[in-house]
Amino acid sequence: MGRVVAQEELARELAARPGARVVFTNGCFDILHVGHVATLRKARSLGDILVVGLNSDGSVSRLKGRGRPYMPQQDRAELLATLEPVDFVVIFDEPTPEGLIASVKPAVHVKGGDYTPDELPEARLVRSYGGEVVVVPEVPGKSTSALVAKIKEDV
Repeated sequence: MGRVVAQEELARELAARPGARVVFTNGCFDILHVGHVATLRKARSLGDILVVGLNSDGSVSRLKGRGRPYMPQQDRAELLATLEPVDFVVIFDEPTPEGLIASVKPAVHVKGGDYTPDELPEARLVRSYGGEVVVVPEVPGKSTSALVAKIKEDV
């Protein structure tokens, strides 16, 4: 089972595991769904340690708009930490995970969605130190937006 840690504690944990292949992914994880789980499983399969960067409440609000997040950051972090593929969860407040990635320097940065690796602002950073960027396709119909639309439709 994973743990929610501060960035400084994560650095100590990773330093204690030299040679481990670190995989990093990030997101809001505002309403956890099967699409998230599929991305996390795929990410974990690419290395030895999976670190999840979680957007803070303020960051989610700035990215997604008024009324978001639906769940507070500590709840989202605790839920993620209980998932089998996840080793560490770190909350970050910036609009992109670049600062956290620069600190962690993962071998692989995984993003779920319909992006291409070159569309990700952090791709250049990851590649600058020899890391790999992997985009995991969305599970069709499984997204926070689709789930929220379904809930609103049923109300």
